[in-house]
Amino acid sequence: MNYNFHSQYDIIVVGAGHAGCEAAYASARLGMKTLLICINLDNIALMPCNPSIGGPGKGHIVREIDALGGLMGRVIDRSYIQIRVLNDSRGPAVHALRAQADKKKYQHVMRRFLEEEENLSIKMGVVTELIAQQSDEKESGGEARYKIRGVVTSNSMRYGAKCVILCTGVYLKSSIIIGDIKYRGGPHNEIAADDLSDSLLKYGFNIERLQTATPCRVNRATIDFSSFKKLPYNSFIKCFSYESEPAREIQQDCYLTFSNESSVEVIKNNIHRSPLVIGNITNNGPRYCPSIDRKVINFPNKANHQIFIEPEGEDSNEMYLQGLTTSMPPDVQLAILRSIPGLEKIEVMRYGYAIEYDFMPPDQLRQTLETKKMEGLFCAGQINGTSGYEEAAGQGVIAGVNAALKIKGKSQIVLSRSSSYIGVMIDDLTTKPLLEPYRIFTSRAEHRLMLGGESAYFRLSGIGARTGLLNKPLYYKIFNGKKRFVEEVKKLKRFKINPTKDNSARLLELGEQPVKKQFNAFEILRRERVSYGDLNAFGFESGFTMPDDAELISLVEYYVKYSGYIERELAQIEKMKKIEKVSISRDFNYYDVKGLSRESRELLIKYTPANLGHASRLQGVTPAEISLLMVYLSSKKKRSDK
Repeated sequence: MNYNFHSQYDIIVVGAGHAGCEAAYASARLGMKTLLICINLDNIALMPCNPSIGGPGKGHIVREIDALGGLMGRVIDRSYIQIRVLNDSRGPAVHALRAQADKKKYQHVMRRFLEEEENLSIKMGVVTELIAQQSDEKESGGEARYKIRGVVTSNSMRYGAKCVILCTGVYLKSSIIIGDIKYRGGPHNEIAADDLSDSLLKYGFNIERLQTATPCRVNRATIDFSSFKKLPYNSFIKCFSYESEPAREIQQDCYLTFSNESSVEVIKNNIHRSPLVIGNITNNGPRYCPSIDRKVINFPNKANHQIFIEPEGEDSNEMYLQGLTTSMPPDVQLAILRSIPGLEKIEVMRYGYAIEYDFMPPDQLRQTLETKKMEGLFCAGQINGTSGYEEAAGQGVIAGVNAALKIKGKSQIVLSRSSSYIGVMIDDLTTKPLLEPYRIFTSRAEHRLMLGGESAYFRLSGIGARTGLLNKPLYYKIFNGKKRFVEEVKKLKRFKINPTKDNSARLLELGEQPVKKQFNAFEILRRERVSYGDLNAFGFESGFTMPDDAELISLVEYYVKYSGYIERELAQIEKMKKIEKVSISRDFNYYDVKGLSRESRELLIKYTPANLGHASRLQGVTPAEISLLMVYLSSKKKRSDK
């Protein structure tokens, strides 16, 4: 069939936000002739909301992207203006690195990485239509499937491709909302993409809507900082990327303040003008990042809501007010701000707004991020209902790698819940109903003790190297570090510490009970108040002597301290692996399994799980029904083996 394409590519990526940048980079690095199409070249890697990367769960994803060979960690390490470790007073499993970005510099660094890729072309345009042909394959529900062939842009250019990755962010039929005003537009008053949703509907995809919002930006010169608490930053700590230098000494300050009774009174007096009340916002927003007016509606007796005041760049006067998200009318926004000490003379540079947009519920995806209805069409980022730059970037890497592997005829990658936060996120998206924009948290990962940020390279660099995205010299360096880690743990277990008076005294000095029998160094290090460095006093000679061994030391200490819990989790993971290995074919007929409830059968047909583990996590499918499936699949396999 002749489609009259102007140009032909292996992979087309639609949208150059955080998902699109990672997808295009991964695709091009894996040798695919790639086209990245975006609405505005000046908005590549735009941060339309919070000017930061990282945080609980999110920071872990950035490390995982880096371990796979992606970009985000390297880009933020070259463009941060402040970096610090969050939750450092709590257990190490929830420690999180967070960097304040110079937003413009982040964009420039990302664009430089992309433009230096020889297999990657970047074009400005608005994709209005998908081109696909009907396939002979049928979905288990009897729906027709299609095969992607290319895209059409608003200026009538037609580009062909073997795979297309949609990373459209919040631009699909997006509407800006401020008070009672509502108009078509994307973030920062960019144009909306109005036609692509209709094309997806034409091919039978389900399209729904979500909502998000952003605070106003204010002029630094009109702020009295003496009223605020200055937030500390960390210097000389490990940054996000494995390849980066330690954090620099001089960084910019961020601040903390609170709303008060006067702020709440302003909101209550004007709550009738809130889009939430007048009905101008009709779709679900992120529960974990509510607007200030929603906070007042939900918690009318609480006055002191946290507000973080953060710079948007080294060469900009714009300051971001995290915690003060609202889309109330501009005059109300200004009155709220001026009720807060230190902001009495504030001038607003950009008013806050809400945005509603189309997305594709992710039950239409496979765990590879390829759509079920259309072969070769992948989706990543907010089109899948997620919220956040890091979540989008994590999906972008997986979509870009899997699209390239599909074209090469190789097995695509699916990250497990026990291997990564990216795996947790994609599994959640493809097994659970989505009622609001999805955000990653450490609490979502049942195996979070195994998923510390520093261990990302041990967990995922092998996958990155096998796909070809992570360069081999870096992988060998990581592999050597893992080997040294294992040798050090063995050495700790071999080294004996006798119950001498000196050793007992040393333990007492550390606040620990003395030993009454011979212990090894591993058992001593498990004690709460004993650190790795304390072992030298007991005669233990560390195998880590190089200046850049600090992260390996941290990993060893973490592993030893939590070894009991980690071993228990490993046992649980091994049990889960057994049912993950029981695959379910795409055309499996669930009506053949007697005893399944109607609700469960409908869920299984809808989500088409790839294996029994995936099926077991569908909400509404009971453990008893999973047992029925297991028995049926096992007996079916035995019959086919005869």
